[in-house]
This record gives sequence, C-alpha cells and structure tokens, in this order.
Amino acid sequence: MKKIYYLSIILLTIFTTGKVRAQEKAVQGTINGFVFDESQKPVDYATIGLFKATDSSLIKTTLSGAEGKFQLVGIKTGNYYLKVNLMGFAPYKGNEFSLTEKLLSLDLGKIIIQSQGKTLKAVSITAVKPLIERKTDRLVMNVENSSVAIGSTALEVLQKAPGVTVDQDDKISMQGKQGVLIMLDGKQTYMSSADVANLLRNMQSEQIESIELITNPSAKYDAAGNSGIINIKTKKNKNGGTNGSVNAGMGYGKNLKANGGINLNNRTEYVNIFGNYNYGNNRRGNHMTIDRIANGNKDTYFMQLTDNIRHGKNNNFKAGIDVSLNKNNTIGFLVNGYLNRSIEDADNSTLIGSSFTKVDSSLVAKNIISNRYNNIAYNLNYKSVLDTAGQEISADLDYSRFSGNDGGNYINNYLNASGGSARPTSHIRNTTPSIINIKAFKVDYSLSINKTMKFEAGLKSSWVRTDNNLIAEENINNVWQNDVRRSNQFVYDENVNAAYTNLNKQFKHTSIQLGLRMEQTHSKGNLITTNDVVDRTYFDFFPSIFINQKLNKNNQLGISYSRRIDRPSYDDLNPFIYYLDQYTYGKGNPFLNPQYTHNFELSYTLLQKYLLSFNYSRVNDVITQVILPDNSQKALYQTNANIAKNISYGANLNIPIKFAKWWEMNNNLNVFYLSFEAPDLAGSALKTGKTSFQYKVQNTFTIVKGFTAELMGSYESPLEYGTLSIGARYGIDMGLTKSLLNKKASLKLALNDVFNTQASNLSSTYPGLKYTLYQKNETQVGRISFTYRFGKNEIKPARRRATGTEAEQGRMKN
Repeated sequence: MKKIYYLSIILLTIFTTGKVRAQEKAVQGTINGFVFDESQKPVDYATIGLFKATDSSLIKTTLSGAEGKFQLVGIKTGNYYLKVNLMGFAPYKGNEFSLTEKLLSLDLGKIIIQSQGKTLKAVSITAVKPLIERKTDRLVMNVENSSVAIGSTALEVLQKAPGVTVDQDDKISMQGKQGVLIMLDGKQTYMSSADVANLLRNMQSEQIESIELITNPSAKYDAAGNSGIINIKTKKNKNGGTNGSVNAGMGYGKNLKANGGINLNNRTEYVNIFGNYNYGNNRRGNHMTIDRIANGNKDTYFMQLTDNIRHGKNNNFKAGIDVSLNKNNTIGFLVNGYLNRSIEDADNSTLIGSSFTKVDSSLVAKNIISNRYNNIAYNLNYKSVLDTAGQEISADLDYSRFSGNDGGNYINNYLNASGGSARPTSHIRNTTPSIINIKAFKVDYSLSINKTMKFEAGLKSSWVRTDNNLIAEENINNVWQNDVRRSNQFVYDENVNAAYTNLNKQFKHTSIQLGLRMEQTHSKGNLITTNDVVDRTYFDFFPSIFINQKLNKNNQLGISYSRRIDRPSYDDLNPFIYYLDQYTYGKGNPFLNPQYTHNFELSYTLLQKYLLSFNYSRVNDVITQVILPDNSQKALYQTNANIAKNISYGANLNIPIKFAKWWEMNNNLNVFYLSFEAPDLAGSALKTGKTSFQYKVQNTFTIVKGFTAELMGSYESPLEYGTLSIGARYGIDMGLTKSLLNKKASLKLALNDVFNTQASNLSSTYPGLKYTLYQKNETQVGRISFTYRFGKNEIKPARRRATGTEAEQGRMKN
C-alpha cells in the first residue's frame, strides 16, 4: 500500500501544478453552446468546427454530447464563426462573432440544424446512425435501430459485430483472439468468461443502444483484456419531461421464446429519475456428438451423443437518480441487478467398444441441472466542473453482491452389449452455492492545460471475495451420503490498486497521447478442504502510446502500442470437477498465472470512412482452454492452462459502400495468423499455427419511407486455437422494420440463421489425442417485436453514468 500512497502524492502534486498552469492561461476564452434539431431535440455526435473569420482557417473542432452541448476551450481573442455538420442534416454556418478580453466566456445558446430534404411543409428525412460507425479509437455497432438484432439476446447480437466471434462454449474472441474485457456502460463486469456469457445470454437486445469495439485501449481503462475491450452501452432515455417506452416480442425455432420490458424517465431542470425492467423467457436446444479414441494396450472407442434443453427465466432491472446541485456539480445514485433462473434437462448416451462399429457396453445418463443467480449492484457518483479551462473531476463508489447456486442431479445407467444392466445404477447430486462481494472506488481527473494539450489522471482500488462451496452426495441404498472425494470449498480474495496518467498533445497535423497505468495485485486462493493455498503479490507497469498523423484531408495514419494483463477468472482458478458423465468432465486450475500481452497496431483511414489496420501481439504465459486425455480413467477433460506463448498478427479492412439512396452496405474482413507453443503440456509438446479469416457483411435497404430491411452474412474459416482445431462457421440473418403511429411505434420481424447452417466442428491439435466434436445450438429462430414510445420531450437529457465495478463483475456468474 505504500507504493499506492506515494503514487497518490505524485498525482496530487500533478493536479495542483496543472491547476496553477490553467490559472496562468486564463487569458484564453471558452465558447459554449447547444445543438438542437428543428423539433427542439438535442443532437449528439454533431461535428462543430471553429473558423477564423479573417481567412476561414480551421482553429478547433469538437463533438456535441448527449445533451447536445459542446464546449471549445483555450480560444484566443478574435473574430470567428461556427460550422456544424452531421449525416442526415443540412450543413450549418453561423454568423460572425467576437471573443474579447472583456468577454472571455461566450454562450452561443441553441444552434438549430435542419434535416436534409426539409421543405416548407414537411421533413422528408431524419438522421439515423449507420449500423457500423468508425470513430477515432473504436468501431461502433449501433444496435438500437437494427431489425436483425430484435428479440435476440446480447450474446447473439455480439456475434454479428465486426471481427467478433463466439465459440461453441460461448467464449468471446475479437480479431481471432480470446481475452476480451467486457464492459457495460463503460463499467467493468468482474466476471469469468463463462459468467459473462451467462449475463449476455440473459440480456435482451432491446436493452442495448450500441456495441463499441476498442482493440487497443488507453491507460485510462483497466489493463485487463489482451485482445481489447467490448463496451456494451445500454439504452437510456435522452428526452425530457415524463416519457418512456414499452416493448414485447416472441420467437420460435424448435422452442418458444418471449421477452418484454418497460423504460421510464422523468426529468425536470435539476432532477432526473429513471428506471427500466426487462423480462426474458427462453427455451434453447443443443445437440452434441463426440467420437474419440482412448489409447492403451488396446484402443477403446467412445461414441457420445447429448441432447439438452435449457429453459431460462430472466429478470433485469435498473433505477437511478441524477441531481444537478448547480451548473457545475452533479451527484447520482444507481442500482441495477438481475434475478435469473434456469433448468437444463440433458440426455446423454455413450457407446463403448473396440471400434466405432463394435459396441460391447454403454453408459446412459440422465442429467437435470438447475441454476439460480441473483445480483444487485449499487453506485454513488459525483462529477464537478472546476473551471472554464476544462478542469473536471469525477468519483465513483461501488458495491455489488452476487449469489448463485448450481444444482445437478445425475443418474448413470451401465449397460452391456445386449442392453441389460452391467452394474448397479449410479445416482449422484451436487449443489454449488457461491457468494461474491465486490467493493471499488475510482477517481478521474482531467485538465485542458491549453488549447493543444490535455492531461488526465486517476486512481482506482477494488476488493473482491468469492466463496464457492461444492457439496457432493451419492445415493447408496436409498440414503444420500456425502462424497468426500468431490466435496470441497474454495475461497478467493483479490485486491487491485491502480493509478494512471494520460497526456495528449495536439500539433498542427499530429496528435500524440502518452499513458502509463500502474497496478498492484494481491490475490489469495484457498482450497479449504485440503488447505491448499496459492498466495501472490505482484506490481506491474502498463505503458501506452497513440500517434495519429493527418497526411491531408482524406488520408490519416495511426500507430499505437499498449501492454496489458489478463488475470485468471474465478471459475478457472476453482479446482472443482464438473462431470458430463464418467468419461467427460471439466475442472479448474488453482495454479494459473496471469498472462501479459504486448499489442501493436498500425491503421490507415481513407476519406474518413475506409479503414485498414495491421496488428501484432505477443502473449507470454497465455491462458487458454485445453482438452486433454485422462489416461487412467480413459476420460476426456477440459481445463485451462498457461501455455508458453501465443503470437498473432493480421489485418482488418472495413469498407462501407452506399450503392444508392436506398441501399447501404458495410464489409468487414479480418485476416490473421495465430500460433501457440508449449514445450510441456501434460507431458507433450504443442506447437500450432494457422492463417484464418473472417468476413461479415451488413446490408440496409430503405424500401419506402419508414420501412427498412436488413440482410447480414458471416463466414469464419477454419482456425487453430491452442489444443483445438475449429472448423468453418457461416450463416445469414435478415430482418424488416416498419415505423407506425407517427413514428411513436415500430414493428420488427427477423429470421436468424436463415439456412440453419451455424454449427461447431472441433478436433484435436494435441499430439496423440484423437476426437471429433460436433455441436449444433438452436440458431434458426424467427422473431417478432413491437415497441411503443410515449411521453413529453421538453427538458435536456440525462448524463450517462459509468460505474467503477464493471471489470470485476465481468468475472462472475449470472
């Protein structure tokens, strides 16, 4: 803690110095204003340009925020005019105005921009964000207006994002690499990859506004996530007065699915109260086959077939209040959570013999697994604008509690070649209650030192405690008895203290950002049953650098580097053993080490919309999922292990095309090479490498005014990842959207996986291990959804709030 104390003193000194410098520059002025459309609604993401009146030279640019507000700081006295541009709106050029020493703070009030196509009688076009949008440091998928995404879960929507893939175990990759940090509204989730998948599987697409893909984050973000960050921004009503929306939908593939929700918002001049509730009822089928050969004096052949139905009922809620104490200070409180329940009914049969055609015994298993996940999180936040020089400070205080309980009931019948009983039926059950408590606080500070230089700094600490207890029992002579071989308790504590600084300098055609993040980690894993303790403390530095060079109006170059870390998830550290049956199981690894990544990226932007990027990364002690043989039991098990290194490099090309006013297309091609190397993995050396590619295309068609269609397709070529060889995957989705009731309502239809082609095929790259796995989820689903919006639109919108525990919650169950 002494190191964090010293860092705090250093940052405080920097803050004080920055404030003095800002006061010295007080002769420079500030220009404020708001951008509204002709219906008096705030407009965000509009580009505001400040031009010198004498020679029309561009002085500075900025973007309007969620309230339509913009601010230009560090402006010298003189005569200027503004230009405002936004797709779907006519360009705006304002009248000339003056900034003088007597008037250093100028408020331009409301600037009204007109929709393109507006005549004297009616507006024929309104601005709609494109499905795929490129911003300076990220790629954005605007989900809110997509018909293809309706009625889907967040996990299903994520699979449609450019460069993102979700494998057969719902592990998320970006540009071919796992280790993605998932954030919600800019807040880390602190969950394991399996738990993040559960969270996204239980979140409805109607809750999502957009998905941001950040391949090389700055030092401001947590250092976790070797392949980058995916930030899922949920909807928050941007209108004033009392307003809201309701939605309802249903879908059907082989099973019925339904969802519904309500969103409410009440805003006055100083207070905003908001909340939403969403419900999902989802039945999902899964079919899997595994054929494998267990080596021995005489090879044994296993043919496994599993069919299961998972039925989940999910309740998600959020409520909050923002209070403007005055013009410069705002305090807010937020609570959100979920109550999720599911039950999984699985039938599993394994044929065993001396060949795939000669069966001498079999195992027939009936498994019923129930899950109950509850989570509630509280956030208290404060933001203060300290002066007109752009000096701001914000703080977050967070607490989150998660409780879960997985229960399994397993009945195993052992049969001989003729189908008769070979030995007594085995009946076992287990429950795994778990509690996770998360506490965190963070402080962020920013200062515009002058018109070309900005300074950022911050502190964050988090404390996480997880308690997992596995209670296993076996039914012997109709009496349930504790199974000491499988029962155990695992407690994990983790404390991470962090500090960061960012310095951004803007030259005439070049911008440079230098960042440094420092993190101290102390973790302790205790397998209480055997008193097996793993205690670690380590301190790391994570530098980053971003350079952008504007060659001319239509050509820009960028280069970036960052060092990142991925700590093992709580589930991966837990040494519990989970059985599919006697011959197939999964287990954790309490001795996993964190992995470290060096990320490099070079990007080129043409005409501010065509993007080509090249990336290279090297991961040491890479954590990856492996499937290995248990020769003593002739079984196959799944776990996670540290492999010596992983090297990847590739290129990503994003090309939007507008063929006509009624047809827009976005193409994304990702080509990459992945290699893994381990000199000793469970007694054998592993070395793999393969070039692969992923292609996704999105088409949007405007049929008539208020009626649009979408067609999306994707193809993922075969690839090798650790011990897994993964076959090709491909599919097509389509959807329709119709505006109704004077644009207050919308009706959406969608058909996912039109030709029912999405499936997973796996085999082994591990020496001597022979198996093939085929898995087919219920992906061909037709959906219908209706949304109705109501209420007034009078007052400026609420701010969006990102809390401090998002990284930690991303490593939990749901």
